[in-house]
Amino acid sequence: MWQLNYRSLSLFLLSFMLALMAAEAFVFLRAPLPWMTGPLFVIAAARLMHAPLHCPVMVREAGQWAIGAALGLYFTADVIAVLYLYFGFIAAAVIFALLLGVAGAWLLHKLSGISGVSRRTAFFAMAIGGASEMATQGERHGAAVEQIAAAHSLRIMLVVAIIPFAFKFLDVHGLDPYVPAARTVNYSGLVLLVLLTVMAALVLKRLGWPNAWVIGPLLMSIALTASDIRLSAMPEWAIHLGQLFIGLSLGVRFTPAFLRSAPRYMGSVAVCSLLALLISACFGLMLAKLSGMQAATSILATSPGGIAEMSLTAKNLELGVPIVTAFHVARMAVLVLTIGPLFRLLKKIC
Repeated sequence: MWQLNYRSLSLFLLSFMLALMAAEAFVFLRAPLPWMTGPLFVIAAARLMHAPLHCPVMVREAGQWAIGAALGLYFTADVIAVLYLYFGFIAAAVIFALLLGVAGAWLLHKLSGISGVSRRTAFFAMAIGGASEMATQGERHGAAVEQIAAAHSLRIMLVVAIIPFAFKFLDVHGLDPYVPAARTVNYSGLVLLVLLTVMAALVLKRLGWPNAWVIGPLLMSIALTASDIRLSAMPEWAIHLGQLFIGLSLGVRFTPAFLRSAPRYMGSVAVCSLLALLISACFGLMLAKLSGMQAATSILATSPGGIAEMSLTAKNLELGVPIVTAFHVARMAVLVLTIGPLFRLLKKIC
């Protein structure tokens, strides 16, 4: 057991050092989201070349905690009041995401053909939600867990690869009127902020909530900020480290076996994910015209990416961080609650 733990620790330290060098290289190259995209692409490439890299679950959770706690600092009482104005648009975006997932499942089932993906597996593979939550839901309904997890990993990889770099190429950026309530680091306050947000994450994880290490710290940080309790800003190094951990945890999933397992299926997932990204961008542009949101903010808010990845992109480009975060949190919450009943309803109809 000790040898196994020592080997895992050694592989993680190797992975961390490689991810850190990748992040620094991407910073030098002025790449978008360098602390996440650098580790993601370099670690994924190394894994595909059989490099024995490793990332414990707790490292991914630490990255999610840092991002969730930092995002919550944007939600002052005034910002929450503004978000009420977008309630109808958030509801429309949630319904759109559910319909997009259903359409994607139908297309994936048709494209994958003889690769053996069932309709139930396709349904949970293309639902616009988190990999672990959709895999858990799919397992309850007899779907293939490995195929679901692989589909969501590939989708997030494609979204992270395309949106930030497309915005960088098009020189898309904003002048975000939303800034964190606490702007200076107070280390005694930071210790209390860490304790409270970690406790919130542990409570939600105990209750079985999805994305507990993002949502728990986010909700606690929002509650403190909205109550005008400003303990401390999140240090920039902690946000960078959180991004690095998320990029590392995504990158280690891309093993040679990951791509060899079902090439036609993975190719079909890629096509469906790219189409979903394109359709979401069109929907985001339409929503921007109706709501008055900046187009780039609306595209991020309705994209088929994850909470942390899209909110980080918004933060990096100063594009309505609380708006993007609110859209994605609402979508995830509704999806987790309704995906099972929706599957049963469609099963009866079809």
